[in-house]
Amino acid sequence: MNILITGATRGIGKAIADSLNGNIFATGRNENLLKKFKNFIVCDLAKESDLEKLGKYIEDNNIDILINNAGEYIYSPIDNVKYFDIEHITRVNLEAPLYLISKAVPYMKKQKWGRIVNIGSISGVMGEACASLYSATKSGLIGSTKALALELAEFGITVNTINPGWVDTDMGNSSAEDGDWSKEEIVECIPQKRFVKPQEIAGMVKYLISEDAKGVTGQSINLCAGLSVGY
Repeated sequence: MNILITGATRGIGKAIADSLNGNIFATGRNENLLKKFKNFIVCDLAKESDLEKLGKYIEDNNIDILINNAGEYIYSPIDNVKYFDIEHITRVNLEAPLYLISKAVPYMKKQKWGRIVNIGSISGVMGEACASLYSATKSGLIGSTKALALELAEFGITVNTINPGWVDTDMGNSSAEDGDWSKEEIVECIPQKRFVKPQEIAGMVKYLISEDAKGVTGQSINLCAGLSVGY
């Protein structure tokens, strides 16, 4: 299997890459960190030229499994948001995954098999104050997952989104620091009183790309230590 993972060098992406068997094709912005992979391409998803280059890379390498993991987070009251912020986070979190899916699907259709896993966020399910841009893009990813699952079901291609809650990664911890609450206060609002480990998300990805999960498609799976249920 040829598996392409965006944002593969850190956090959730790294955990996913470390957990999977197959030919891993890694993307990210840091070439030094990517060099540990046999197959890699440096790509900034916010840059159109890089995105087009990655699309061609997907076509050339017959990707069976696409994992759209890379994403960015902006914490800001809406009245402080700049147009650049809206354009940038929409490009990275929503436009890029859809574009990469469009490049991966022709080969998947041809072989009548494929797996697409999007890493969303619980913020796209519940909403998050002062993170409206992030919530909007992740919600859009959930909607597109449902539509694509319907469109691609007859070709043996499944499309699912995993929505992590607070995750014990650099991004998760820095997001906590950017907000108005301390990490300790955030933990108190999580039913299981903990941040999710990136390896838990990797385990869910591993299941979703397996044959055991061939009947699971169009789903938005909350992996959030109970955060989506309330507290």
